Amino acid sequence: MTEGVLLAADGSPHPQRGAERFDRDVRAMFTRIAGQYTFFDHLATFGQDLVWRPRALWDLDRVLERPPERVLDLGCGPGDLTYLLADHYPQATVVAADFTPAMVRRAERLRAEVGARGARVRFGIADVLRLPFAPRAFDMVTSAFLIRNLPQLEMGLAEMCRVLRPGGVALALEITEPAPVWFRAWFHTYFDRVMPKLGALFGTEGPYRYLSESLRAFPSREGVMEAFRRAGFRSVEARLQSAGSVTTFLARA
Repeated sequence: MTEGVLLAADGSPHPQRGAERFDRDVRAMFTRIAGQYTFFDHLATFGQDLVWRPRALWDLDRVLERPPERVLDLGCGPGDLTYLLADHYPQATVVAADFTPAMVRRAERLRAEVGARGARVRFGIADVLRLPFAPRAFDMVTSAFLIRNLPQLEMGLAEMCRVLRPGGVALALEITEPAPVWFRAWFHTYFDRVMPKLGALFGTEGPYRYLSESLRAFPSREGVMEAFRRAGFRSVEARLQSAGSVTTFLARA
């Protein structure tokens, strides 16, 4: 077995947090699932992911001082949030980046399907921990289901803060521990047992077992908010969705 990689019951690998090659294994994992990522998201969330992103942008609008002109979407994946941003902010140029080339290629292929808004999107490959952008280059930085995968959370948040202009806003949509105690048992049963089995039907149990493990390793909502503050953000708030199983973190630089 490759060092740092665990094997699921079906033999599919998934990254081991803390291993030396964790970054490479996460990239390899997302490369394997790039083609089915969006479909499986819709299936596994019962279509709720189609609501989470727009609702996050509605919350974001309430804290914006002015409409953004330059937006950076990190961990863009196949472009689900990217193209939504381009549609929601028609005056903005959207720069979308992911550290998995296969995800970026898939997002670029979808450009023809999204019409004119796709013309305002620029795609590239970048590591959140070492962003290739100048300080204060963006009015807004966004991510959806990214920060849970960062090997150094505070370092990634500090990079987001660095590339934001003063007063700019960061949005991080992420899976989190549900707020109601009664809901948590069902939630973890689904993530720990059902989702890996769904993944196994598509030959990729490992990545969806990693999803459960990454959630358990992720700080609490309060811990994430404190990480934003330590990373240099002046203020941060959390807006809960789906009983807190998803949280929209909004932080001002």
